Amino acid sequence: MEYFLELFLSGLTRGSIYALIALGYTMVYGIIELINFAHGEIYMIGAFTALIVASVLTLLGWNQIAIILLASLVAVIYSSAYGYTVEKLAYQPLRGAPRLSALISAIGMSLFLQNYVLLAQTSDFMPFPSLIPEFKFMEPYEHIVSSSEIVILATTALVMVLLTFLIKFTRMGKAMRATAQDREMAMLVGVDVDRIISFTFIIGSATAALGGVLIASHIGQINFYIGFLAGIKAFVAAVLGGIGSVPGAVVGSLVLGWTESFFTGYVSSDYEDVFAFLFLVFILIFRPQGIMGRAETEKV
Repeated sequence: MEYFLELFLSGLTRGSIYALIALGYTMVYGIIELINFAHGEIYMIGAFTALIVASVLTLLGWNQIAIILLASLVAVIYSSAYGYTVEKLAYQPLRGAPRLSALISAIGMSLFLQNYVLLAQTSDFMPFPSLIPEFKFMEPYEHIVSSSEIVILATTALVMVLLTFLIKFTRMGKAMRATAQDREMAMLVGVDVDRIISFTFIIGSATAALGGVLIASHIGQINFYIGFLAGIKAFVAAVLGGIGSVPGAVVGSLVLGWTESFFTGYVSSDYEDVFAFLFLVFILIFRPQGIMGRAETEKV
């Protein structure tokens, strides 16, 4: 039972990180029906930004809690600026073009950001300091769940609550829902659609960067390629839950995280990625719209 609980919490941690990244995918798709394949690289840039800031502050002798808070803040702001810039340069000029053009642009931007960081940093794995302090009250349970996992779960839960409040109870959230439902009609009633789309990219980039900082501190190493696999898995999670649905992105991420964790623990860690994608195929065969997605009906 203890081993099962350990795997359960490990899967919950994985799923929480996937959820922070998948939110960006599903929000962007829900509004402009675009798969932003450069989103994983924003997650990676957030981790590298936090590493640089944390290294400087450590040399200056700052407190550990102050370091992680400031490093996270700078990473979120810097990555949000990248998300905004990517949307303006790679996607906005193609808004009226066929979807395939925007998709190719997204793939090209992903490769560009990967190689940009590769040239600016290194191809090797770089050690990432453990920024999250160890809590004394967690010592009896360290063999089951670590302090960093608790921080990841709490941060993810807080982000979900704030994002839900933003979407449901604010004017900006109402404009986002209107744009997602009918972009042309939203423009007719005075919604600045370009501003809403840019804001969506900023929010998605911020949550991805926060996930990058948390998981890098938990694992202890990063490199220029971490965004690719994490981005693909987060995209799988978004599709699994129902692409375009924010609650679906969270549910799909948790299901994927638990699937990987239990398969690794009880079967083999060599094929965890294969099993995750097979599980996606199985779900989409029997429920193409995803776990929480709605089947689209066309009127004749």
